[in-house]
Amino acid sequence: MADPLTLSPAAAQRVALIAEKQAKPAILRLSVEGGGCSGFQYKFALADGAEADDSVSERDGVRLVVDPVSHDLVAGAVVDYVESLGGAAFRVENPMAAAGCGCGSSFGI
Repeated sequence: MADPLTLSPAAAQRVALIAEKQAKPAILRLSVEGGGCSGFQYKFALADGAEADDSVSERDGVRLVVDPVSHDLVAGAVVDYVESLGGAAFRVENPMAAAGCGCGSSFGI
């Protein structure tokens, strides 16, 4: 699949830690839904596995899976995990986004 997604080392480490605590596979599902202040919002969840048509990338034994519709909206993105004074969160550096909100959880095309 063109324009694969990338999981940063920090994000892979955090997913592995969360998955271990929840006794689940180290698989992070990224999906895009309508909503948020900029039109689309990112949704993250641990997954039990990948679907047949998912885009799958891997780093350090952790997989990132994305459905085909969402992939069209985040192609080439990097999923990172950032800790700051304001809190900690997964962040998507999305080259497809033409606009975003201040908190980084929604975007527009």
